[in-house]
Amino acid sequence: MSIDALAQTRADFRFLLFGHDTVQCAYYLARGVHCIVDFSEIALHKERLRHAKQREGVVLRYGSQAFKLQAYGSGSGYPFVLENAELRIECGEFNNPSFFVTFRSQALWQYGTQALHQRFMQWVDEVGLVSVKPPSLSRVDFTFDYHLPERDFDLASFVSLAGKDSQYRENGTEQTFSFGKGDVMLRVYDKISEIAQQSDKVWFFPLWGVEAGVWRIEWQVRKALLKRFGIRTMDDLFERQADCLRYLAAEHDSISRPNQDSNRSRWPLHPLWTDLLTQIDALEGLGVYREIDAAAVLQERLMRVGISLYGYAKRVAAIECIQQRRDFIDLDETLERIGRLVYRIHDAPTWKSDVEKRINDMRLGL
Repeated sequence: MSIDALAQTRADFRFLLFGHDTVQCAYYLARGVHCIVDFSEIALHKERLRHAKQREGVVLRYGSQAFKLQAYGSGSGYPFVLENAELRIECGEFNNPSFFVTFRSQALWQYGTQALHQRFMQWVDEVGLVSVKPPSLSRVDFTFDYHLPERDFDLASFVSLAGKDSQYRENGTEQTFSFGKGDVMLRVYDKISEIAQQSDKVWFFPLWGVEAGVWRIEWQVRKALLKRFGIRTMDDLFERQADCLRYLAAEHDSISRPNQDSNRSRWPLHPLWTDLLTQIDALEGLGVYREIDAAAVLQERLMRVGISLYGYAKRVAAIECIQQRRDFIDLDETLERIGRLVYRIHDAPTWKSDVEKRINDMRLGL
């Protein structure tokens, strides 16, 4: 059915979740008298990694938190990058601000932005760092997820103040609509395809209760617009985010039902967008805490690895058939052949160290 034909009927959609998918915050921290975070020690570890030409980082523990120190600095000028399952810290004793923290997506959805900020500040106190200036939010990604089995809008349906727009297609089908850059960017995209092709965030499936037909409406908002609405701290975010979102959804961007009116601003709103405005009005009553089953996430990853291995096994079987001029090789024989191939390149010390590295990375959420 064409977009025009679909536009004559109300789309079948259902609101699923609201939350913050990325939050970045600058923290102005200094070492207290009894601080156990030693920047010279961190620099020594990083230098050892550089001399060893070791691209993989080293795990460091400060207080109750373990981090992987990366062998590189950040693109924004911080000498050290520390990461774990909850956050990515770019830091430097002489940078201003000294700590720039990106809270990770899965932790944001599991614990909530406020809780992660509080956990970080508790760690700051624990290790002897002190705040010399209130923290300042630099970026917040606001997301609304909808179950939308059949999309009935296209690029022409959007009305936006943004001067730049684009769309991404795969196999002739639109998967992403993007508007703006810099301080405000709107993306409306097929989240299921994005998970399959890029992020692998399969833990969203139990949160949604569905595994197909999910589209995300996402605003990436940076410091300039946040400050316009007085959003500087975490407390400000929860007090004023609804005001910011009402502006974005009512004045900056919308999805409409195109008609013959030459003035796009007079086009009637799409029912999906009307519902979005309703969700924003009710924002104070929405929670972002969700229970994420870590064992189920690992099992889902294992299943996806199994699917990939099964695909490679078919390729091995095809190669063997061609090489041996055979018509067919069954799975058991193929697995035997794969086993012989793997043992030919197997190195026990490397296997042990690489498996241990992957265990540590998974425990750190990397």
